[in-house]
Amino acid sequence: MSTPRIREAARAVVLDENDRVLLLRYDEGGKVFWATPGGALDPGEDYQAAVRRELGEELGVADVELGSQIATRSKEHLVQGETVRQVERYFVVRLSADHVDPARATQTDGILAWKWWTLEDLNATDQTVYPVELTRLIGHFLADGPSTGSSRMRL
Repeated sequence: MSTPRIREAARAVVLDENDRVLLLRYDEGGKVFWATPGGALDPGEDYQAAVRRELGEELGVADVELGSQIATRSKEHLVQGETVRQVERYFVVRLSADHVDPARATQTDGILAWKWWTLEDLNATDQTVYPVELTRLIGHFLADGPSTGSSRMRL
């Protein structure tokens, strides 16, 4: 059995002025789910540059001020039929809800919908949301502020 290739990815936990989180809806092979904006790093790109680029591509926003990295996640999954070990870093981004304009997005990558969720919405939904621990991650951030170094949440 071969070791899956590493795929580095940067993701944004986009929070608005009311602490709602923006999630994107996908349907990949009949599996419908909601996820945070983000994606794989391009060659030579660092995580911060990747998350800024992805926010422009997926949400149509530019000149984004990144908050701190608040979590990491490593998980094997299929990407275009290939099993990869995806290593993700999550960054907080504060944006006004009216600043996001999907009509300006340049690469929607199969996004079916954009939706702002309250923590109550996330706790009550029966829909699949990734990362699975997103509600806990946001709650921790809102209560305690950003974690640093080894105290960052692992998802």
